[in-house]
Amino acid sequence: MNLTLSKKDDFKKILTESKPGLIRLAKELYIEDISDDFFLEIVIPLSFYLNSFNRKNTPYLIGLTGGQGSGKTTLSLFIQQILKDIFKRKVVGFSIDDIYKTKNERDKIAKKIHPLCSVRGVPGTHDIDLGIRTINNLFKAKPSTITYIPSFSKIQDKHFPKKDWQKYKGMPDFIFFDAWFGGAKPIPKNKWRPPLNKLEKEKDPEQIWAKWSNNELAREYQSLFNRFDKLIFIQVEKMESVYENRWLQEKTMSKGVKDKKLLKNIMTKNQIKNFIMHYERLTRHILDEMPGQADIVIYRESKLKFSLKKNKNLLN
Repeated sequence: MNLTLSKKDDFKKILTESKPGLIRLAKELYIEDISDDFFLEIVIPLSFYLNSFNRKNTPYLIGLTGGQGSGKTTLSLFIQQILKDIFKRKVVGFSIDDIYKTKNERDKIAKKIHPLCSVRGVPGTHDIDLGIRTINNLFKAKPSTITYIPSFSKIQDKHFPKKDWQKYKGMPDFIFFDAWFGGAKPIPKNKWRPPLNKLEKEKDPEQIWAKWSNNELAREYQSLFNRFDKLIFIQVEKMESVYENRWLQEKTMSKGVKDKKLLKNIMTKNQIKNFIMHYERLTRHILDEMPGQADIVIYRESKLKFSLKKNKNLLN
């Protein structure tokens, strides 16, 4: 990133002041070997850029998108930390993973449409109305308003009790929303492909499930995604990188499991490969289309090695 000397110095000062909080957050997320470069070249410049936005009477809604395990939530949390600690901005964030439909709701869809509809993650398995209601409540919040921020346990495949959800008071300056297909458009007919992996060939050869999910993406999801003020895309080199990143995420997630009984729900590497097959069709479409659609593109080279790829000037 071609920064002026003065801005580089500013970023170093911000890192010095914010580092204790960033390191604490990294430990909470079970992230090891995090480098200063990640903060100086990605987190702090993005935070600096967002802080430059004119203040207004409603929040800015910032979308972060990228394949499973790409680092969307991690990046979002670090940016929020800088905005809060250094720039004293009011922020809140949640993920599309926090607004899944219940297992019972997904099972009902599976009985009606296709058995694969019970597997969470693809468009059609989220309670988009819950996400929109949460955002609307934050947009119209008064200083004393309490908004409950949804929270979902992937390990238990159910929402945490509402009493344990984050209770956000007032109206934030920024709302961060991350989703592996955030901002994605449905796959058009002229780019639709026949079954492309083992799962689709064996379990959905007539593509009933795949087309159902694509149609779902065309509906309420677009109402949510169209509200993004800015969209940040974390790009990886190829589909195989998504598998590796998601496996790394699963291993990291296991470190936070306190109940040994729940460790049986942690997936193996082979299970991760099978799991990702559910998302491969839309992920490949996103890898092709999103670089031209997103406002900012960040390229992920390895575990925590990122570089700005598109609209670098926004952060200079």
